[in-house]
Amino acid sequence: MLAVVQQTLAVTAPVFAMLFLGVVLKRLGWIDTAFINTASSLVFRGTMPTLLFLGIVRADLSTALQPALLLYFVLATLACFAIAWGWAIWRCPTADRGIYTQGAFRGNNGIVGLALATSLYGDYGLAVGSVLAGVVILCYNVLAAIVLAIYSPVGKSDPRAIGLSIIRNPLIVGVLLAMPVAYWQWPLPNWLLLSGQYFAQMTLPLALICIGGTLSLASLRESSAVALSASAMKMVWLPLLATLGAWLWGFRGADLGILFFYFASPTAAASFVMARAMGGNHQLAAVIVVVTTLAGVVTINLGLLLLQWAGWT
Repeated sequence: MLAVVQQTLAVTAPVFAMLFLGVVLKRLGWIDTAFINTASSLVFRGTMPTLLFLGIVRADLSTALQPALLLYFVLATLACFAIAWGWAIWRCPTADRGIYTQGAFRGNNGIVGLALATSLYGDYGLAVGSVLAGVVILCYNVLAAIVLAIYSPVGKSDPRAIGLSIIRNPLIVGVLLAMPVAYWQWPLPNWLLLSGQYFAQMTLPLALICIGGTLSLASLRESSAVALSASAMKMVWLPLLATLGAWLWGFRGADLGILFFYFASPTAAASFVMARAMGGNHQLAAVIVVVTTLAGVVTINLGLLLLQWAGWT
């Protein structure tokens, strides 16, 4: 159990370090609102699509391709999305419903989920987790684009406008461009892949620094109730329901553990980037990222302990 705690901290501690760095840099005046706006735009339009593209291109889609696991994840994600959105309609102010929904269902699987799956299950966890990541990226970005477009204060919410927002979303474009390259294994020049890697490596530090720079005591106070509700949904209730559903579906052992990690991962930093790009309450999105990342140190380890105690994984 101690080893799992250390593994979780090893993944989440650098995230907290970059968030804190963003707070410090803003206080020192080394970054300002203009920098945060420009950097967030760069992440959304450039570095994050490149990161997603490279992640899918490098995934071995021919191995560890398990249709039952992928199908369950898609269905469970749709169910979690519907539950989060339904709760947001019932309990949240209209302006915050899109941010709440995205924060409550969209996990940081590319960083936290995949790292934990690989750490605990080795090459098998890496193979299954990488293939699953491709499905995760497409599902999360399409669903998030839909719900954010509906409640966006700067956009239209008719079906045609929502469809265009999905097609034009840089994150989704990056995923769609990568799929034929990965499936048919089209070779790309090494210099291009390496240059893309350099560019993509800026994604997480820049996104987290922007989140930290956005945080303030006022935003924490104003967003506390909604952020805590979304965080509880993301880190407790939805992982509990989705993992129990996976067990009832028949998953056991490493497959169940990997699904749990993906459902229990804290809210992705991409949720802040997308919220800001679409004119949503990015301060609320930032608070949800921070709270869920902090909570993940406890909830992920407790959930894994319960799975092991029950003999399910």
